This record gives sequence, C-alpha cells and structure tokens, in this order.
Amino acid sequence: MAPNLPVHLCIFLTLSCVDSCFIPASIQATVPQTVQVRHVIAKVDVDQCDTITLHFTTSDPDFTVRPDGTIVTVAITMVPANGRTFSVQFQDPNGQKREINVYLVQNSRKVLKDGLLKRSKRRWSPLPFNIIENDVPPFPKDVDLIASDSSATRSVYYTISGPGVTEEPVGVFSVVMETGMLRVNKAVDRERTPQFVFQARVFDRYTNQETDLPLPITVNVDDVNDNAPTFTGLLQFTVLEQSKAGTMVGMVNATDIDQRGTDHTKIRYSLLSGTNLFYINPETGVISTKTDTLDREVNDNYLVTVEIRDMNGALNGLFNTATATIVLGDINDNPPTFTKTSYDVKVKENQGEGLILRIPIEDKDLVKTPNWNTEFVIQKGNENGNFRIERDPKTNEGLIYLIKPLDYEKTKNLKLEVLARNQAELSGTKAQWMSIPVDVSVVDEDEGPEFTAPTVLFTVKENTPNDTLIGTYIAIDPETKSSAGIKYYKVSDPASWIKVDESTGQLKIANNIDRESHFVTNGVYNVTMKAVDASLKTGTGTVIIQVEDVNDHVPVIPSKDLVVCEKDGGEMGSVLVVAEDKDRAPFAAPFSFELGEEHDGRWAVKRLNDTAGMLEHTMELPNGLYTVPLMVKDLQGFGKTQTVMVRICRCRNGACLAYQNSTSLGVWAILAMLLALCLLLLLCIFFAFICVTKNEKMELEDMGDSGGILLKSNIEAPGDAVDSNLIIVPASGIDSSVKGSMIDVGWEGAKNSGMIGGGLGAQQNLLQESGGVIVTDMETGFSGQYESSQYVGQYGSGQYGGGQYGGGNMTFDNTRFMKFNDSAAWHTWQTNGLFLQQKLAYLGTREEGRYADDIIHAYGFEGVGSPAGSVGCCSDQGNQEDLDFLNTLGPKFKTLAEVCNNKK
Repeated sequence: MAPNLPVHLCIFLTLSCVDSCFIPASIQATVPQTVQVRHVIAKVDVDQCDTITLHFTTSDPDFTVRPDGTIVTVAITMVPANGRTFSVQFQDPNGQKREINVYLVQNSRKVLKDGLLKRSKRRWSPLPFNIIENDVPPFPKDVDLIASDSSATRSVYYTISGPGVTEEPVGVFSVVMETGMLRVNKAVDRERTPQFVFQARVFDRYTNQETDLPLPITVNVDDVNDNAPTFTGLLQFTVLEQSKAGTMVGMVNATDIDQRGTDHTKIRYSLLSGTNLFYINPETGVISTKTDTLDREVNDNYLVTVEIRDMNGALNGLFNTATATIVLGDINDNPPTFTKTSYDVKVKENQGEGLILRIPIEDKDLVKTPNWNTEFVIQKGNENGNFRIERDPKTNEGLIYLIKPLDYEKTKNLKLEVLARNQAELSGTKAQWMSIPVDVSVVDEDEGPEFTAPTVLFTVKENTPNDTLIGTYIAIDPETKSSAGIKYYKVSDPASWIKVDESTGQLKIANNIDRESHFVTNGVYNVTMKAVDASLKTGTGTVIIQVEDVNDHVPVIPSKDLVVCEKDGGEMGSVLVVAEDKDRAPFAAPFSFELGEEHDGRWAVKRLNDTAGMLEHTMELPNGLYTVPLMVKDLQGFGKTQTVMVRICRCRNGACLAYQNSTSLGVWAILAMLLALCLLLLLCIFFAFICVTKNEKMELEDMGDSGGILLKSNIEAPGDAVDSNLIIVPASGIDSSVKGSMIDVGWEGAKNSGMIGGGLGAQQNLLQESGGVIVTDMETGFSGQYESSQYVGQYGSGQYGGGQYGGGNMTFDNTRFMKFNDSAAWHTWQTNGLFLQQKLAYLGTREEGRYADDIIHAYGFEGVGSPAGSVGCCSDQGNQEDLDFLNTLGPKFKTLAEVCNNKK
C-alpha cells in the first residue's frame, strides 16, 4: 500500500452552529491498513466557524485535530479489515458539547510486484449504519439498503452473516435478499453491545456466483439515557472540629455506564441537606465546610443527603441519592477541670508509703485519647520528695502517694499545688491548664528515740587494747529533745569487738580488732545500735568503724618448694620467689630480698619487682634438693628468715621429669593394678585346684600298643647319663597334688634323685638373691628350651599350655634366666620346691629304681627315626623351636593330652 493516498470525505449530516458555520456529524475516510505518523486522515470544514471556541479533542490517542480542523495520526496506526471508529469532540458557539464520528475503512487497491498500482475489482462500500438502543416495537424495522456495484447491471441477491446475525447475539439483524434492505429484529442494549460488525455478500441470481467482494457492515448503536448514575466508594468522611470554612471534607465518586462524552454521562452533584454547614462542588463532587463553628462536643457527626444527576443536572436527567456521614475529629479544645476547688488530707507522722488522696477530673474531649488523658504535676510543696502523683488509667483521676514518712516535729503542715494538663497541647481554645491547692496536715504520734545522726564514724587502729573508749553514740526523744531514760544496745556486732554502755552509749573495745579479718570490708567494720526509751519505743543507728592498719604481719613466701631447671652448657638456673604481706601500705610492699645468715654461698638473690625476687645458684650444682634461707622484709624493714626448698633437676614444662614419672599413676590406677594382680593370683589358684583334683581321679589304661606315648617301663633301655644342671620346675602350680599327677606322668623313681635334690639345694641362694624363680641355662640338654610356651608346655598342667602349673608373670632377662616377678609366686616356688626335693629323694630310694628312667637320657638310635623324638618328661630334644611334631604324635598321645585337659 502506498502512503499519502487521497482522502475521500463523505459528509452525511451537518449541524448548524451559527448562520454561517456547518460541521458534519460523521466522516468516513479510506486509509491504508497501516497508517503512518502525521498521516492526514481528513479535514473538518471550519472555514466559516470561529475556531477559537471549538476546542477539538479526540477519543482515540492515536489521532489529534489541528486548530484548522485537520485530523492527523500521532502514532503508527493499524486499521483492521472491518474498519476503525473514533470520535472528535468540540464545543459549539452555544456552549454545547458535540462530537463527530470518524469511520476509517481500508483502501482496496493492491500493489503489483513491480511497484505499479493495480485497479482492484470495484468494491461496494456502504457507510456505517446507526440504530437506537432500546427501540420500541413493532419489529422488524428497516435500517437501510445495502446496494452493491454490480446491482446496476445484474440481477443479484444479498446475504449477511456474523455477530448479530448468525453469531451471538443471534437474530438481531436480517436482510431482504432481493432488495438488500437491512432490518433490525429486536431491541438492542448499547451498554452490552455498542457496535455490530458483520459481513454482507452479493450473488448473481442466475449463476449464484459472487459478484463483489464481501463487505463488512458496521452498525453503531446510538445511546439513549437509560442508566442513572450510581455512587462508588464509601460515603463516610472525617473533618476536624473547628476547621476553617472551605476545608475539604471528602469527595463523592459516581459513574454512569451510558456513552462517554455525552450528556448522558455528564454528572452534577448537589446536597439536599446540611447545606448550612457543608458545600459540594457540582462538577467534582468535593464536599467542603461552610463554617468554622463545627464543635464535636456539641455534635460529633452529621448526615447529609447527596444527589447525583446526569444530563449535566438537567431536570430530565436521571439521578440517584445517598446519605453521606461526616464525622467530626476531636481537637484538644477542652482542658481538664477539677470537680472541687481545693482538697484537704491528714497524714500520720511516720506513716508508711501508700495512697492518701484521689483527685477526680472532667474532660469533654474524646475519651482514651491524648486530648483526654491527664498528666498531673505537683508544682509546689514537694521539695523534700515526700509525695508522688500518678494517673489512674481507668478513671483519669490523680492519685497522690506518700513515699517518705513525715515528721510532725519538723513539719506540721504541707501545702501542695497540683496542676492537671493533657498529654496533647491545647488547640482551638484560649483556655489554660488549671491547678488546685491540696492541704496536707501531719498528725502527731508518740515516736521512739532518734540517734543524733543516722550514722557515726569512728577511727580505730587495729590491735587497740581492750576497754579503750572509741566514742559515744546517743539518741534523744523527738518530743522532749532529751536523752534521759534511754538505754542503748547492740543489734549487730559480727566479730564481738565492741561493747556498749547501756546508760551512756559509750563504745569501748571488747576484743582485739584485726584489720585483716574477713569481717572487715575495705577497712570498714559496721556495728548497728538500738536505743530504747521508757515506753519501749526504739530507734536504730549505725556505727562505722574505720580500722587503721598497723605493721603486724611480716612478708611470707607462700610457696617454699621451688624448682630450678637444669640448663645445658653450664648456664646457671634461677627461680622466681614471690612474697605476700597481709598489711597495707606503707607496711607492705615493696619488699627487699636477701639471703639468710646461714646460707652456704652457693646461692644469690636479687629483687625483681615490689613483691618478687629471683633466686639463682652461683656455681654449678648437681641435681638434687637444696635448702636456702631467705630474708624478706617489708617497706618498714620488718621481716624474718624463711627457708625454701630448691630442687635442681631436668625439667619438662617447668616440672621435674622424675617427679612427673613418680606421679604419673594416680591412686585409682594403682588400686586398679593391685586389683588385677589379686584377680590373677586367684585365677591361678583356682585352675591349679581344678587340675589337681581332676588328675587325682585320672587313670591311664594300657592300650597294648605303647608307641608314641609315655612308656610304663624302661623298654628302650637307659642311655648314657647326661651331666646336666638342676632343673627347677615352676612350683607355683606344684602343690600337694604333685603326689598324684607327677607319678602318673613318670617322675617317680628317678635314678639320679640325689643329684637332682642337691642341685635344687645348690640353687637356693641364687633364688633368694634374685627375688624370684630362676631356671638356669644348661649347656647340654636344655639350651634355648625355656621360652615360656615351651617350658610351661613340658612342666605345666594340661597339654603344652600355661594352665595350672604355668601361671604367674614369667619373664626372661638377658642372662637367659626366667624370673617370676611376684613375691607370692616366689613363696609358692619355695614351698613346692622343698616338697619336690623330698619327693625326688624318695623316688630314688624306691626298690628296683623303677622311676629312674624319667630323668634326662641320651637315647640311642632305634632304627626308625621318630619325628617327635622321645616324649619323656625330661628327655633331651633336638629341635626346641619346631613344635609341629605335636600334631603327629599319634592317637595314643592325643588321648593322653585329652585326659590332661579334661575339664570334668
């Protein structure tokens, strides 16, 4: 579409403004689908009119009207296929508002690809039609003819479709097919459907071919004034009392759903009541005050009737009325007032704290607001602070309290002046805050004696001798001003240092006063006294004793166990010495430090600060404990020699290593170790008892084949005797039960019993010296065979285990001696060792020497190697380290092992 196309104006109707001014009521313009900015739409002919009074405006912000009547676009505007409508408003010379309806339709010309304009098929284009809303019957009514371009040369018929015809609302319009007469079939509500746009089509009667392009038909519904204006929003307003005339109260809002921009929606406001106090703007609906005499205390709200009428208030306009509520806001224009002109009240002397008077108040302002809440002030008469005044929040009364007792002898009458004021300042009134007098009379009562002063101070040096007079503290009768007949007593004397003369009130020293006592705080000691008159009324007072210090304490060294840490490279060590003195300056610090007269010259001391000195040795000293005398004196040279113990040692974290080790185990740790040891000993005794009792009942049955088990007789023939040392068997598990168990396993009848017994006795001294049980290292037969598991397996209970006879704490030192680190175990070894010695001697004397085979032998080769060697209890074994042979000894030996481990 090409811009700036010619504009075709079609004028349907003109209105006469003046004799020579004619302005059309509607304009139709053909424009492109997209209208550019500053495109001229049309021009209203105003050549014969006074353009100054017209004041053109538009209902569509995309368009504007110049003073000469030219309608132009101010923004890029899209025009739909069914057109676009807006209105131009103006005011005619008579002052009446008018409007021009502008209808925009699309240009039907098309542009060829080469840019040349092509004349499209002629388009029939009727103007928009108008109907009136709420039209009265009868229906249908003719609207206008739809005439096509082809109807002049052909016989055609018409059809319509779209909203209002075949779409909702259906059936509003119809067309006479033969003539093209458009008809309306029922009344239309403009407020529901202000415009109908539907399509009209024309066909050849004979060929039924469409002769023209479809045409959008626009039907505008003209408004009638069928809706009265209505109120919107709340009709409740507030204005402060005594506001100036013209003060805005609020604004009434109203609306009308008839067509905007017409008199049908032009609303005027008016008041039907309250016009003497309020005024409403007829165009804006703003309510204002007409007077400044509005008084909330007279009337706190007003009800006024407001009318809204359309047609700009014309009598034929539709209207509505409503009642608006105007509430007057409170200002503090009324000060609080007293109900009486003065008050009298009587108060007993010495009366305790409490309420003595209520003062009622009246205030016309709004209750429970700052304009009503009252604040009371005692302006005069309360210089001594005997009274307090408050407000009762519920009743707004003034409450006067007595907070300090009154003394009749000092003041018999008090005249108070009480002022009442609001929390808010006064406004809109010339009144002032009010005050009233309150006369307080003090009633006399018989009182107890009073000391000459509530407190008295005496200064006393500590250690002052007993019975020394430190002062006199007396009381007098308030009425008689005399001390006659008054007795004095102590109420509080924590340390019992003072005694009081009942008749005179003299204070004397009763016991030695010590400034360093915990009864003295910051050098002050308090005594409470009581005075009693003849009527047994009492009064109390306090004696403050300021205790002066004397030099009765020497500096002392609180910690006399000192540690000097040994240093490398011959450097001398030192230690800090701190002293304390219970006295105060000038009888305390700074201290002086020096060595006592009996010092040995190996130490020196020098002052470090006011309360500490540094002690150091002047020559290299070995680690150990040293005694050093020190003389510490206070500022007055008063002191004494004190002895400190200095330990020189290697340190860790400032403490001696040896001391740390010695104290590393606590009491509970030691008790735990002792308990564990006792439990272990009991466990050993228990297992020994079980094994011994079981073995006494054990019997070995000869199975006929003695291979692989202990032989019952000397079948293999004895070998050469081996010269070996004594074997001391662990006796902790060998008690009286040895008689049974040892014989069963082949110990009874040793041939060399004398040698064995002698060896046992020869080792006695060694046992005693070592404090434990020692098994010697024998070169020939037992070298390397006394590791704990092997040894106990041969000589302990059960099968190669550490059970009954292998218990205890066995260790092996560097000399290959096995030691038993337990004194109780050692005693067991000694006892059972003696028994073993006697039994071995006995076995050696038995006839035929039948037990001699169970001592150490060097057995000859039997022809077939035995993987286990001899299983005799004392046989020489070639491989002590390899115990795998225990698993291949055969069923007979396993039977023997099971018998030994029998738990039954």
